[in-house]
Amino acid sequence: MTTNSQNSDNQKNQRKKLDRQQLLLSIGIALGLVLVIFGFRAAQTGRDEAGLPDVIERISPANGDRVLRQSQIIVDFIEGYQAVLIIDGLELPTTRLDELTSSGQQATPGAQVELPPTAVFDPGNFIISFQPQPGAIIEEFRQGEHEGKVRYWKISEGREKSRVYTWKFDTD
Repeated sequence: MTTNSQNSDNQKNQRKKLDRQQLLLSIGIALGLVLVIFGFRAAQTGRDEAGLPDVIERISPANGDRVLRQSQIIVDFIEGYQAVLIIDGLELPTTRLDELTSSGQQATPGAQVELPPTAVFDPGNFIISFQPQPGAIIEEFRQGEHEGKVRYWKISEGREKSRVYTWKFDTD
């Protein structure tokens, strides 16, 4: 009888140990899942991380990006906005793409048009861009940090009601 009661006690102890192990394992898994869910909810990516205003769909280079000396700057707006670019404190002259012609005439669709060494605003896509090049105010980006600003406004309200978005990028 003592052997049977010892076996019974051993089985109860093993069951208690297994139950405790399973309980600790379950708590660990549950805690891990809670932390993963919290991590996904707290993470900011894309537009949220960049802190872009609602009217700017995309900007390149993004804040903190490292780019080449001849990299193009692009700011893409939602419909109805116009802008000017300011790089390192210099407001770049802006040419509207719809006013750009080689002979004073409106360019035909598909025709090659030579872009001037200025910022170019495309009113059809609401994009302003600038490519450093010979003859431009900025022929290439010096090595180091640069500050980009875009002054933008709703076309119907005019430049007087403009706002500014500022970001920084680095050049190798």
